[in-house]
Amino acid sequence: MHIVVLGAGVIGTATAWYLREAGHDVTVLERRGGAAQETSFANGGQISVSHAEPWAGPGAPRQLLRWLFAPESPLRFQPRMDWYQWRWGLQFLRECGASRYQRNLRQVVALGLYSRACLQSLRERTGIEYHHREEGILHFYTNGHVFDRAREPARRMTELGCERRIIDAHEATRIEPALEGIGHRIQGATYTPGDESGDARLFTQRLAAMGEQAGVRFCYNTRIMGVESENGRIAGVRVNRDGAFGRIEGDAYVVAMGSFSAPLLRPLGIRLPVYPARGYSLTVPVKDPERAYSVSLIDDEYKLVYSRLGESLRIAGMAEIGGYRQDLDHARCRQILDRAAACFPGGGDWARAQFWAGLRPATPSSVPCIGATAWPNLWLNTGHGTLGWTHACGSAAILRDLVAGKEPDVRLDSRGRW
Repeated sequence: MHIVVLGAGVIGTATAWYLREAGHDVTVLERRGGAAQETSFANGGQISVSHAEPWAGPGAPRQLLRWLFAPESPLRFQPRMDWYQWRWGLQFLRECGASRYQRNLRQVVALGLYSRACLQSLRERTGIEYHHREEGILHFYTNGHVFDRAREPARRMTELGCERRIIDAHEATRIEPALEGIGHRIQGATYTPGDESGDARLFTQRLAAMGEQAGVRFCYNTRIMGVESENGRIAGVRVNRDGAFGRIEGDAYVVAMGSFSAPLLRPLGIRLPVYPARGYSLTVPVKDPERAYSVSLIDDEYKLVYSRLGESLRIAGMAEIGGYRQDLDHARCRQILDRAAACFPGGGDWARAQFWAGLRPATPSSVPCIGATAWPNLWLNTGHGTLGWTHACGSAAILRDLVAGKEPDVRLDSRGRW
């Protein structure tokens, strides 16, 4: 079967790889000049099953109210005259109920565990290298109240199969000695030894190159203009490639366009609950290897993630629900830089920081949209929010099985999601 994949980020590229491994003829359409040029370009770099707690939970509305009046809050809702933004916000509030939160947590953890295993298997099969580290992820807390709130999610994740061990400051600095400079401020930590890290852009680009060698066709500089239907099926994709308009046809189609999936599908009557959350990252060269972290870290009070990618340090975080803007807010960049430099003053060459902003395709539940639609030959693999890198291989494997009519190892409950 000829399958056309829309999007060459980490999700679309992994999808193409798994479909090609299953024997399908695969074409990937991408508006940029190469793979991983948007959301996957400079993300946090973590395979973090332990970071799977959904945004929407019983305590979220109160926390959001406090953050509305705090200029340095890690999450911002920036109101717009946009019905889809407000609809997303109302759906988010609905997902904050205790039963929905527990259901969503179960699904996101299950997908994360499965996807991490899929990535490890792919790495073993192919030998792909992307500055990966298998040293676990350590959540550290410099605020006692935030640490106390983290105990229950950590316990629940451990019950669900993701070991997230509660430890003290002494154990945290033993695991990551670079934390010793702020060790006196650490109120507690959790450690997940099974989590990993790695460069998502490097992984995606190398997997795309391997896919091309295996026969996948990547059509770069190809802007997707719309999806056409005939006789109850998808008949083709309208494209503009280097100024020339045309149509690309296949037997089936997979939409993996991140935040841009939702507007593309609205003319087909599909209302995806996916809305962009703008996030930021900075990348700096390692200055002093003895003072730079090597274990991946999560600063839960500031909602920042830290990864070591070769000879560089990556710090990413923040979320702004405010439309499709991708420009840099320099005040937010400075906020991340100041916190990172305060925690690891000699570890990075902070004066040489490179900043980036990208759009995370968030769903109100934090559960991605993977699977079939009302159109029999149209499939979804989108809405992964902050966990696209974590969930990429597992989501692709699930979609491969669904396309083949097989029961996947993990099935997500998509009721009411589109």
